[in-house]
Amino acid sequence: MPPKKKSAKPRRRTTTARKSSPGGRRRPPSNWRRYALRMLALLAVLLAGYVAWLDYSVRQHFEGKRWSLPARVFARPLELHVGQGVSADALQRELELLHYRRVTAPRAPGEYRREGDQLTLYTRGFGFAADTEPAHALSIVLREGQVVALRDAVSGRSVALARIEPLLIANIYPTHNEDRLLVQLDEVPPMLVAALLAVEDRQFYAHHGLSPASIARAAVANLRAGRAVQGGSTITQQLVKNFYLSNDRTLRRKVNEAIMALLLEWHYEKDDILEAYLNEIYLGQDGARSIHGFGLASEFYFQRRLDQLEAHQIALLVGIVKGASYYDPRRHPERALARRNLVLDVLHSQGHLSDAERASSRGRGLDVVDSRPSGVTPFPAYLDVVREQLKRDYREEDLRSEGLFIFTNMDPAIQVAAERAVTTRLQQLEAGHGMSAGSLQAATVVTAAGQGELLAVVGDRDPRYAGFNRALTARRPIGSLIKPAIYLSALARPADYTLVTRVDDGPLEVRLAADQSWTPANYDQTHHGEVTLLDALVHSYNVSSARLGLSLGLEEVARTVRALGVERPINPYPSMLLGAVELSPLEVSQMYQTLAAGGYRAPLRAIRQVMDRNSNTLQRYPLEIEEAVDPAAAYLVTTALHEVTRRGTAASLQRLLPTDLAVAGKTGTTDDLRDSW
Repeated sequence: MPPKKKSAKPRRRTTTARKSSPGGRRRPPSNWRRYALRMLALLAVLLAGYVAWLDYSVRQHFEGKRWSLPARVFARPLELHVGQGVSADALQRELELLHYRRVTAPRAPGEYRREGDQLTLYTRGFGFAADTEPAHALSIVLREGQVVALRDAVSGRSVALARIEPLLIANIYPTHNEDRLLVQLDEVPPMLVAALLAVEDRQFYAHHGLSPASIARAAVANLRAGRAVQGGSTITQQLVKNFYLSNDRTLRRKVNEAIMALLLEWHYEKDDILEAYLNEIYLGQDGARSIHGFGLASEFYFQRRLDQLEAHQIALLVGIVKGASYYDPRRHPERALARRNLVLDVLHSQGHLSDAERASSRGRGLDVVDSRPSGVTPFPAYLDVVREQLKRDYREEDLRSEGLFIFTNMDPAIQVAAERAVTTRLQQLEAGHGMSAGSLQAATVVTAAGQGELLAVVGDRDPRYAGFNRALTARRPIGSLIKPAIYLSALARPADYTLVTRVDDGPLEVRLAADQSWTPANYDQTHHGEVTLLDALVHSYNVSSARLGLSLGLEEVARTVRALGVERPINPYPSMLLGAVELSPLEVSQMYQTLAAGGYRAPLRAIRQVMDRNSNTLQRYPLEIEEAVDPAAAYLVTTALHEVTRRGTAASLQRLLPTDLAVAGKTGTTDDLRDSW
């Protein structure tokens, strides 16, 4: 018999002693698993909270007020019609201010040709709510300072009225100095969208915010080059980086960018994301002002609206997206040209340009305007007045962020003429009196007599100086400029005074106190006996004017000055009658404005209208007129002031102005000619 098998003995389990936890207890292995799971759950909660916070940030900023937009300040649009008073030189100057380009054959908006007194131009058109003007090809014939013919340059038909777009005279920027013109996606040329997607993100409408293929392709290219030569960011990622994040190249920022891109795509339509990108992307620099979005870039580089760009111009804008500084067409035209042509080749390869269109576009120059349209206002004195009037109705933060459109009464042609007059006349005075250059200062205010419109303001001998504005702020003694108020007070009493009423110009002494007296003297240091009111005003006699004012009463004359529009308190001292009253040029303009309007006071208006960013009218500043002084008396004073310019203290105007121009005016000086009006 085979031997019996031995039964298997149980194996003894060997164990290794473990250290006991305090108290002698062992922690069950399952506790470690629970601990790990809890930590993972906590991390998941924290991550979910962080993603939720990012999600809130994305939605709040994207759905709220996305950008702080500067207020834009415009001059009046130039109206053209047969009979309009404008010279060929003045019209050309305004076109140059608007950055129109002189060419041999205008064929695109913003171009013109001049041959003598005939101009052919292609206007850009404009649209602000109900106030719109289409682009026009116009033929304008001018003769002796007037429009004698206005026709459509294509059809030859007469045009009753055409308007050239208003000049942008200033921007009131947000504190961070970003500038942009918002555009909607349906206002953007389809070719621009096609070029942007072809160059920056071909899979834009297919991916969900991230493009793994693009990331992999960029990684391979960067590894081969040994440096960062290509990016894999989608348009959505680029928007997130510009819209929400800093430019720090950290892992945390890249993670945030990826998460926020996915969240943005989760919540919003592709077209909404693309529209935001078109308005946000950085495309250039103008000093401290940064140029954002294609709408403003089109104006900045070409002085054209976005919908007026041609293929080669669109390709340039899309090309500089890659690096606005590196491909700056003004500083690096060769780089910009090569980049533009590359974009044109891409458009051609994808069927957006034919062979002929590609060749034609590549053969064009960059077409960037030589002088970049600066965001710094060339008319700081006028802007000061605009801002002063806006303070009554708008907060400073609204002016800097709400994208308001402010339309003013400034006439660019008159503004430029006033600036030239100030500069030239000061140089003549300094040279004629042996003074060193820069010794004198000046200010000028020009208004429209009937409407109270402020047409031009110059606040310094350097019209571009954005410092102390003498037209608005400098208060100087007005001298004899106050005298028309004295005679106006008298002539408002027709039973007692007329222009031929006589007044004594003999010596006068007025007791002020027990040991003080006031003894006015005439400029020529002589007395003229009995003179008519007309001659006393025409020749600006001090003594007879002071005697007349004292007989009327100081308070009566002060009331007349206030009625003419001077709001500043006036102390009723005898010396007031000879101009010991300090006013700014703007205040004096208001005073004489009322006289020029026949005694009807209209507050001087720099602003016509204010619109919001959607072209809704917020406020109009209509003409407001009230009878301030007796119109008959105002007429008589104006008649006397006309004689001042014919045979009185302003007779020199006869050789400065056309002989058929009837003007009225008054001069004023203070002691030692320190101030001259």
